[in-house]
Amino acid sequence: MKRLDGKTALITGSARGIGLEFARAYIAEGARVAICDINLGAAQAAATELGDAAMAVHLDVTDQASIDTCVAAVETAFGGIDILINNAALFTAAPIVEIKRADYDRVFSVNVAGTLFMMQAVAKGMIARQRGGKIINMASQAGRRGESLVAVYCATKAAVISLTQSAGLNLIEHGINVNAIAPGVVDGDHWDGVDAFFAKYENKAPGQKKKEVGEAVPFGRMGRADDLTGMAIFLASKEADYIVAQTYNVDGGNWMS
Repeated sequence: MKRLDGKTALITGSARGIGLEFARAYIAEGARVAICDINLGAAQAAATELGDAAMAVHLDVTDQASIDTCVAAVETAFGGIDILINNAALFTAAPIVEIKRADYDRVFSVNVAGTLFMMQAVAKGMIARQRGGKIINMASQAGRRGESLVAVYCATKAAVISLTQSAGLNLIEHGINVNAIAPGVVDGDHWDGVDAFFAKYENKAPGQKKKEVGEAVPFGRMGRADDLTGMAIFLASKEADYIVAQTYNVDGGNWMS
């Protein structure tokens, strides 16, 4: 028997990158997965690649109507949602004196409000079904400490850790376990954008920051998306039933707590 047999999962921001890797891993463990993403075309392509166990749904986590429509569509298609992964996120970087309010609002709207109101929408359905559930939020090592040029992103991920604690304490009375994963530096397409921020503000050559952070990881390299799937499967499984409101570092030794 596979660890997620008979379970259904909704994963936000899962048309590519870490979210898509989670979807692959969940399907391999017996789950059905909703690929929910603002880029519906990419979500449809991902669902086609993954086969009959996947469906694609448009989702903009900054729009409450979109959240409600997406969750209802997945509940109708799958008969309910057993697992939610809040993976959708944006990154930004700038010195404190150059942070723009619009940029702050945009990143908090996705990373914090998106996480909160996705939890709320999915938890309502889980409570109504009276079968419990698992919610996994994607935090970051950036939520464990401030970083000179990354104030807004760090603050959003610290907020995700705090939301995980509060929601975990509140929802466990309904049999819903809320926990989080805090990755370190994970290689992927998104790192081109991250590297560009540091190239701009630290006067580094393209690719230099990425090389430096990879070499600084105690494990000896940057993380890969598939380094995170084991924890994502574990937290969604029955094995994690007694784990509540925790954030697990999966970062090659970058942060110890």
